Amino acid sequence: MKNSHRLNKCLPITIGVLFSISLFVATNSGKAEELVSSNPVKKRPKICLVLSGGGARGSAHVGVLKVLEEYRVPIDCITGTSMGSLVGAAYATGMTLPEMDKVMASISSELLFKEKPPRQELSMRRKQDDYKSYFGPEFGVGDGELKLPKGVVSGVQLETVLRRLAKVPGYYKFDDLPIPFRAVATDLVTGKAVVFSEGELANVMRASMSVPGAVAPAEFGGMLLVDGMLTSNLPVQEARDMGADIVIAVNVGTPLLKREQLNGILGVTGQMLSILTEQNVQAALASLKPTDVLITPELGDYSTGDFDSLPKISPLGAEAARKVADKLKLLSLSPSDYAAFRQGQSMLVKQDLRHVDEIRFDKMERVNPVAAQTVMETKVGEPIDQEVLDRDMRRLYGTGDFEHVSYRLIDEADKRVLVVDAAERTAGPDYTKFGLGLSSDFAGDAYFNLLGSYRKTWLNPRGAEWRTDVQIGRDNLLSTEFYQPLDETGYFFVAPHASWERSTADLYRGDDRVATYDTDSRLLGFDIGSAFSRYGEMRLGIEGGVSEPTLDTGPQTLSPANGSVDRGAFTGRIFLDQLDSVHFPRVGWRAAAEVYNSTSTLLADEDYTKWEANGMGAYSFGKHTLNLSLTASGPLGSDELPRYDLVQWGGFLRQSGYAADQLLGEELVFGRVMYYHRVLEGSILEGAYGGISLEVGKVGNPLVAENTEDWLKSSAVFLAADTPIGPAYLGYGRAEDGNDSFYFYLGMPY
Repeated sequence: MKNSHRLNKCLPITIGVLFSISLFVATNSGKAEELVSSNPVKKRPKICLVLSGGGARGSAHVGVLKVLEEYRVPIDCITGTSMGSLVGAAYATGMTLPEMDKVMASISSELLFKEKPPRQELSMRRKQDDYKSYFGPEFGVGDGELKLPKGVVSGVQLETVLRRLAKVPGYYKFDDLPIPFRAVATDLVTGKAVVFSEGELANVMRASMSVPGAVAPAEFGGMLLVDGMLTSNLPVQEARDMGADIVIAVNVGTPLLKREQLNGILGVTGQMLSILTEQNVQAALASLKPTDVLITPELGDYSTGDFDSLPKISPLGAEAARKVADKLKLLSLSPSDYAAFRQGQSMLVKQDLRHVDEIRFDKMERVNPVAAQTVMETKVGEPIDQEVLDRDMRRLYGTGDFEHVSYRLIDEADKRVLVVDAAERTAGPDYTKFGLGLSSDFAGDAYFNLLGSYRKTWLNPRGAEWRTDVQIGRDNLLSTEFYQPLDETGYFFVAPHASWERSTADLYRGDDRVATYDTDSRLLGFDIGSAFSRYGEMRLGIEGGVSEPTLDTGPQTLSPANGSVDRGAFTGRIFLDQLDSVHFPRVGWRAAAEVYNSTSTLLADEDYTKWEANGMGAYSFGKHTLNLSLTASGPLGSDELPRYDLVQWGGFLRQSGYAADQLLGEELVFGRVMYYHRVLEGSILEGAYGGISLEVGKVGNPLVAENTEDWLKSSAVFLAADTPIGPAYLGYGRAEDGNDSFYFYLGMPY
């Protein structure tokens, strides 16, 4: 009873206390929530890396990235221009720095800007030009004027390299990359910056670094795009637009040339671009906040074009980043947090092994897509092999029909399509090129030849080409040929042709020149043939006309007996060519054989058959090359060769020590072993070489009976270089019998 009474007394008090507590909590809950919201957990700032353009100087960006990883600085987004877009895209897609170092070490000026495919892969029509002394670009012809290309290079080879730097092939929204990314280019028409937030990375990077005049503009959605350096070389504002709280800006700069360097149109043009670039860079630098970090590598005399020095430039970026270590360390994460952060930025890229259901060429007006597709090794029904497809793009560009070639892979409702964007040359379809050949033996004999060619292409859907060549100088020539493939593949063709030629030949008795002859030849012919794709060509044909040899200098007793000679012959020729270079072959081989059957059946004055065969092979080890060459010629059967069709031989690397074409007879056997060493690397050109030649030959049944039929032994030493106007040789040759000569050649000496 007592306990019950106490409980009854305490119960009202307990209820009152609980009620008071509840009331207090209820009335103060809003204030508690307000207190919590006014003291939130501190959020990490969003950090964006901004990488400037600067050509090869942009290799310093790689060094900066190494220090950022070393200090465990998180990068939430990246913007880049030109070379900055290249490095930024590679890092944004998950490429590791050791992988980037490996790729950068493999990059050179030659790799980036030597755009023709390996010569072995060119068509025979294009390879044959190399045996004449043409140089420089091929110009378009139209409306009575020459049309220049839009850039020194088209960017085809550049895109091939860029694909190696992008670890995610195909079309992407750049916010979906491991690190969100933006690249900047310039619209050449409007002059405004174009910021890429999606696309195929290799194409986007190529547009961002298309230096005006050096790399042809890129086309996107009707826009003509060039290097972003003109409008936003240090894209800070683009980083702000991505939500950056803190910007780490790396400015590798585009240094202005000194007064003494402004000595030509190229120097002045480059300076103008640098001035424009520097203006927008200064505006970007002025927008940086005190919390931002600016890194300015000291790159000395390294220029924007020093692509052969990328591994040397990269460490200079690391040095500059360490100079602002105090600021960078304030942004550092703990080792565990940084590891987790970087793990979240990894992307597993699966190789797409699906086959291609269709290969489609867009927007071609002249070139037949069927003919273009025969150039490619990538086939419908097979999966994409990236290296093969890259070679296909270079091979298409190497046909000479296109200004630029790239590709896209798209998925349609029921098929996967490889779309080849092959932009036909706006300068075409008519083209011309020029050439120059010079030679001198420094003893009074000097010759020159000026060359020009004009070709009209794609005269019909099967790819007909009409070509005319002109040569003026020691030997004058006017020739024309209409080349008509019989189907779109071009494997079989017919080729009617005509020519007028005036050639000069010297007659020697021993070492004395006793006469000089001029021969005018007017010939018509018709060939049928087969092109073995890029390997070779075979022709069978008939030819007829008139040759008129005349004595130019020398005694009248040596004058030709007949004023003119009627010509008529069946011809056969096979030519195979897999040399990597005609001028300085380092690998590959070449072989040719020809038969000329002159017959009265075709109204010829003389019945005879002449054959000729030659071959060459080259093998290199490092900078050293061995080159072996064999040549033979003579009559087939018992008929003697007429005087106007004898073998002419002699001169530099063709029995060195003798004068050019000093040796004249019915038969020839000749062999040569050359060794040459690459003494200077080239970028777009092939470089410079020093070499020696050992030669042995024999000219049988000489026209002048007193001339020797013994084996002749010769040797030569030479320096040679590939120049913008063709290969140049300076050499000295000496024969075993004492004949010797110095030689200078511009153009092909053999």
